[in-house]
Amino acid sequence: MKESFIKNRLHSIVYAARGAYYLIKTEASIQAQFIIAGLTIVAGFYFKISTIEWIFQIMAIGSIFAIEGANTAIEKLCDFIHPDHHERIGFIKDIAAGAVLFSATAAIIVGLIIYLPKIILLF
Repeated sequence: MKESFIKNRLHSIVYAARGAYYLIKTEASIQAQFIIAGLTIVAGFYFKISTIEWIFQIMAIGSIFAIEGANTAIEKLCDFIHPDHHERIGFIKDIAAGAVLFSATAAIIVGLIIYLPKIILLF
């Protein structure tokens, strides 16, 4: 018998949570980004950033985690398909890493826009 829509969604959430756990547990880059995200959240409370600033900060953090997760999945898939070094596989992995760089750069800019004026006021 076919499972209900709600049961399917619940299964999807469980699979997604497992994937997030695997990322945090096994990937050094995600672990570092998790620490940075935690520090920016603490900074947000310390500097009492506005609701709009919170929205941009959360979107920046979420986009980095999402793109890094996609990059990791692409890398794992490429390694599974072709475990040895291959020029085309390397090209694909570089493109995926480039997407992370775009996301991280945007997040850094958002962080500078939010926090640089607040830090300057401290001095």
